[in-house]
Amino acid sequence: MSWAIVSVLIAGLLPVVCTGIAKRGFKHYDNHNPRAWLAQQTGERQRASAAEANSLEAFPFFAGGMVLAMLAQTPVETVTWMGWAFVATRLAYIYCYVTDKASMRTLVWAIGYAITIALYVAAAIHS
Repeated sequence: MSWAIVSVLIAGLLPVVCTGIAKRGFKHYDNHNPRAWLAQQTGERQRASAAEANSLEAFPFFAGGMVLAMLAQTPVETVTWMGWAFVATRLAYIYCYVTDKASMRTLVWAIGYAITIALYVAAAIHS
């Protein structure tokens, strides 16, 4: 499995990490109605849940860019670097969101979004 594909897999698993942060160590978690329970949370748990939602929203656009870049035969080093850069920005985004660093969160989100757009540009150039 190529490292570019591994980066897509990890990016796809990041929402689960956010869910784990939101639910960790809480004894009164309601597994019968988890979305309603999460909607009532505040602070770090609420922000982790929001980071999960954003991670789910960001993933398809990123994964599509990775697939198109690979299909267009963009150099594997370029695709791999962009994939891991995206994962790094998403990890930083989750950290910033959970720890309530709003301005830094916006900056790393914008960098990740730019990386995703760059994947589409690279695919267009190499197709």
